[in-house]
Amino acid sequence: MNRKHVIIDYIKIVIGTLLAAISLVCFLVPHKIAPGGVSGIGTVIYHLFNVPVGVTMLVINVPLLIIGTKKLGGKFGLRTIVATILLSVFTDALKLPSLTDSPVLATVYGGLFMGVGLGIVLSASATTGGTDLFAKLIHSSFPIVSMGFILFLIDFLVVLTAAIVFGPDEALYAFICIFIIAKMIDLIQEGIESAKAFFIITDHAEEICDKILTDLDRGATILMGKGAYTMENKDVILCVVNRIQVVRLKQIINDIDKNAFVIVSDVKEVLGEGF
Repeated sequence: MNRKHVIIDYIKIVIGTLLAAISLVCFLVPHKIAPGGVSGIGTVIYHLFNVPVGVTMLVINVPLLIIGTKKLGGKFGLRTIVATILLSVFTDALKLPSLTDSPVLATVYGGLFMGVGLGIVLSASATTGGTDLFAKLIHSSFPIVSMGFILFLIDFLVVLTAAIVFGPDEALYAFICIFIIAKMIDLIQEGIESAKAFFIITDHAEEICDKILTDLDRGATILMGKGAYTMENKDVILCVVNRIQVVRLKQIINDIDKNAFVIVSDVKEVLGEGF
């Protein structure tokens, strides 16, 4: 990786951790919303013992980073160490007021800021340590237990603790926040542009492809298939279009071959000409 890309990645880490810290300082911590993970633990401890959230996160993460380096061989790298430290520092250094008195708005905007921030950090090939690293350590010792289950269990226990300490309402807000964070991370990782993949089984493949090329300015691939029942050869068109072109492609198929068998599926990411 060249120097320019490395610099860009570290800029992403700074921006991402700053957004995550704003989420904690301006929305989540003031409203006692603990959306799992180390930041959730920090939120609970802050309201119980008045220990700064950033300090708690750093105290928990430092041993995990040391153990992780020894056990995992430093796979998470320098970027994760930088991101972990920056998130803790920003969280305690930012002296910003709560931006809303509504717990609902705090949940939504806290989740948005946190999800976007963590998504940006992940796009720079880094993490903020915490439960991700803890899950890796547990999984490396007990491979039979999946990382997804470990992460879910940790988040559940943190939210359960928050429910006991703060009350059921705050716990329910936390679950909503976790959902928003996950969706925003996916959005940042996969991009805003959605696409659809069409698999078209037809006897008029060339005619449909010509229309796709001329009317939609999209490429298409003709795959060779065979019907399992009739054992006849069939042409299968594979074409990926953006969401605006979905209706038009359906019209093209219907106009040319009303008997065509069409499968439409979501595409998470498309790389190549036109996308």
